[in-house]
Amino acid sequence: MKLFLPRSPRPSVTLLAALAVLALPSVFPAAEPAPLFREFVGLNGHTVNFKPDLYQPVCRVVRDYHPVEWDLKDDTSTLPEWPFAKNRVSWEKVYGSWHAAGLKINVCLIFDNMKVTAWKDLAKDAEAYARSFAQNFGPGGKWPYVETVEIGNEPGLYDDATYITLFEAMTKGIREGNPKMKIATCNVEGGKSDRYWKGAELFRNLGSHYDVLQIHRYAIAEQWPVWRRTYPENPKVPYLSAIQDLIDWRNAHAAGKPVWVTEFGWDASSKTPDPKGEWAKWQDSTDEEQARWLVRSFFLFAEMGVDKAFVYFFNDEDEAKLHAASGLTRHYQPKPAYHAVAWMLRSLENYRFTKAVKKSLDDGYVFEFTPEKAGEPIIWAAWHPTKEAHPLPLDLAGKKVLRQERMPLAKDEPTATAAPEASGALKVGERPSLLWLEASPSSS
Repeated sequence: MKLFLPRSPRPSVTLLAALAVLALPSVFPAAEPAPLFREFVGLNGHTVNFKPDLYQPVCRVVRDYHPVEWDLKDDTSTLPEWPFAKNRVSWEKVYGSWHAAGLKINVCLIFDNMKVTAWKDLAKDAEAYARSFAQNFGPGGKWPYVETVEIGNEPGLYDDATYITLFEAMTKGIREGNPKMKIATCNVEGGKSDRYWKGAELFRNLGSHYDVLQIHRYAIAEQWPVWRRTYPENPKVPYLSAIQDLIDWRNAHAAGKPVWVTEFGWDASSKTPDPKGEWAKWQDSTDEEQARWLVRSFFLFAEMGVDKAFVYFFNDEDEAKLHAASGLTRHYQPKPAYHAVAWMLRSLENYRFTKAVKKSLDDGYVFEFTPEKAGEPIIWAAWHPTKEAHPLPLDLAGKKVLRQERMPLAKDEPTATAAPEASGALKVGERPSLLWLEASPSSS
């Protein structure tokens, strides 16, 4: 199954508007703390190709591209003999192995490439299928491995009216079949519907049908045929700003609904494209850029109030074309991004974002994360989006820096670096650093 599709990001926002977005405060309601990183850090996988033990160090939540056509094949009116799809893939085996590795599971029910005419009775069959899936695989079911289901991935080939017919049918079936199962939308943007997303206004009066709004975003500086990506803080591209648009829409029309970024990432290949082929002008990012931009995106999303974020993709076969080199592994061998994300998650899994100490494109970023357990050290994440060895004055408020680490790019790379003095300046770069600060002011 071909998973990637060329995406057409929205036109660039103005520099002024983007800078205004960067200045917005966090949007978490006072009564709702940010999620702990073990609930926040996700990864996109794909059915039988995903290796849970390999990827457990880099995620705690897995999003699966689950092909509905595998389950229903040529007769949508006949349900599969669970736990098998009609093509004989065992979802008990697939999702059971992920669950056994301690991973939480979010299933994206992909019907995007199924023709509308493939459904014998779109509403009836979709409702029955979703009800049965929820009953069997949701919380309390016979194989209770799946916590959340998404109603489509990027279903732009279904017009808005047809998609909503299917959406209402599936959500009705899920709610009746298993009220404990959470429901997420397809890829949604704050504006109008497009080929790869649906406009948020479609869901304005459907709040009872879903629990989560989701969005896909890629920091693309040059579109077709180059597809060159850029750093996540870049205010000239609609990356953070498009996510903020959806958050703003949520705040106005769907208060309390979490927003998930279910796809984000960077291609990083060791190969060059065929100069005579379709992707001749395609440009990727370096392995190091992929690593540092992924980690920084997690920090930025946490500060914005995103509830979960899923890296695209788990593995790649090192193909020099769009969305085909985005894996944390290459041929199932860890890339620098794998080690960087593993370090981030290992360090912050029991921590949640609490505030931006500093947030400046010119001066740098310092975000604070506080521990689940009282008395544990506070952690600051510090970096500069475009500069190396940039002096960043710190006001530690009397707290002692217990240790400092710089994001690694290899398994055995030393991470420890010299900690700044309480009155000194930290030198930050594009690779983030983490500082462990004592929980209370020093008595010395």
